[in-house]
Amino acid sequence: MTTTSVDSSELEPLRQRLRDLLLARSVSRGDFTLASGRRSSFYIDARRTTMSGEGFALIGALGLERLAAQGWAPQAVGGLTLGADPVAYAIVAAARARGRALDAFTVRKQAKTHGTAQRIEGCFTPGATVVVVEDVITTGRSAGDAIAVVEAAGGRVLGVLAVVDREEGGREALERTGQTVTALVTATELGLA
Repeated sequence: MTTTSVDSSELEPLRQRLRDLLLARSVSRGDFTLASGRRSSFYIDARRTTMSGEGFALIGALGLERLAAQGWAPQAVGGLTLGADPVAYAIVAAARARGRALDAFTVRKQAKTHGTAQRIEGCFTPGATVVVVEDVITTGRSAGDAIAVVEAAGGRVLGVLAVVDREEGGREALERTGQTVTALVTATELGLA
């Protein structure tokens, strides 16, 4: 995959539209218990954006650009199902539309009990270089779980790309394990932090 980056000023309207879409479709305010058990005054159901046609296109374009900006040329992108799936597929579709080779994979939360009993499905082979993707990073646990499975299967993780970083320690937790982490949008940029 070629890693040619685009002038960031050309992408600002796309970034702004992604922020607007997340706020309109995915952000709820109230009293929520997160998957981590923490309480929060806001909830981000990013799937309401990542699974929309417009969100899919924006995330694909911005995600592909972010891979290039980071200097990452993975063979595949993917992460823990279900949040990572539309993110990976969007980036792969954007790459294909630009004539670039890039595949996707999914990490199951548990191995299947039938068939091949794999935890990783899709286009992953041992030795592959990958970027782990995520819809929302809070604690970093989902991305960390995906990284552990990929590395145990012989993959080499270049870094982690999230659609939203809630800025609640997940990025730092992953960075302490040696991972580079980048996000398309932060909670601060959404006016939430």
